[in-house]
Amino acid sequence: MTSTAKSESQGAKASPVPVGVIGCGRMGRLHARVYGQMPSVRLVGAFDAVHDAAAAVARDFACSAFDSLEELLDRCSAVSIAVPTSMHLAVAAVCLARRIPCLIEKPLAASVAECREILDLSGRHKTAVQAGHIERFNPAIVAMQSLGLKPRFIDVVRVSPMTFRSTDVGVVLDVMIHDIDIVLRLAGAVPLRVEAVGVAVAGGAEDICNARLTFPDGCVATMTASRLALKTERKLRVFGGDAYVSLDYQTRLAQYVTRRAIEKTIALGREMLTSGQVRDPGQIDYTKLVQTSTLPVDPVEPLRAELESFIDTIRAGGTPVVSAEDGLRAVETAQRIVQAVNSNPAEAAAF
Repeated sequence: MTSTAKSESQGAKASPVPVGVIGCGRMGRLHARVYGQMPSVRLVGAFDAVHDAAAAVARDFACSAFDSLEELLDRCSAVSIAVPTSMHLAVAAVCLARRIPCLIEKPLAASVAECREILDLSGRHKTAVQAGHIERFNPAIVAMQSLGLKPRFIDVVRVSPMTFRSTDVGVVLDVMIHDIDIVLRLAGAVPLRVEAVGVAVAGGAEDICNARLTFPDGCVATMTASRLALKTERKLRVFGGDAYVSLDYQTRLAQYVTRRAIEKTIALGREMLTSGQVRDPGQIDYTKLVQTSTLPVDPVEPLRAELESFIDTIRAGGTPVVSAEDGLRAVETAQRIVQAVNSNPAEAAAF
């Protein structure tokens, strides 16, 4: 049974959870769409400072548009917060004071101090907060983790054209934050050392960044993020002692090559040379000889899996899969990267 089918089966046995969406931009609309499809949820409605935006969500997803945040919260048992990052703390504070569990879109907040305040409010009011790191629920990431690979080197590229969203933060908090969370999860630790270079092209904050993180066990991760690229590329490569995994976030394809497969390929190549089958090593195509395997991937939509996990946590009263602490650690590392960018003389170089 897939995770979606399992959640639908569980949802049918309990009353739907009344849920609201705060913030009706692109992500808020996506949350509303998915909530409206979930049997375990009753989408109550939406609130946005721009009432027309909330009215559009209400019209498109068969719910209500509320004139105030308080009116929406009076009707809800849980909310998704998808307002601009600079408003996360202010909105979360109102919700948590009413003991309403929150899923807060990434990044958890605009600064480490604000993240800690959200964490404190969550603990004080004994109310769950889930950080909205959607890539944790990407089925390719879930499939890769089943290998139990101990990473020695991680390489991530996440570049795309300008979307004209999230302009209140730089590319590290806007784009790279996805990969920071995944890298911290894979490494199982916070980095000992952070090095980075970045360039601000369109405004005051960095639009392009490359970071290198070194972890206590010697694992190294490099991350490249840009919101000014001419194409979209979102790829993760993880190298361990026993295997190498290549993952495409967009296609949700995860392929891996084992150490044994590589050893067999090298032996085959040597045999081809010593037997005279080929005379020039350049004639041997490694990519056609090496045996690659594709991981089985659940076709579930990542946002659906994320929201189902949030609702399951509320019902079970447990800790979210992506906790507020996880969100804090990601922002702490992001802040270290931005500080490294700002202290690097190359940051001032012309683009």
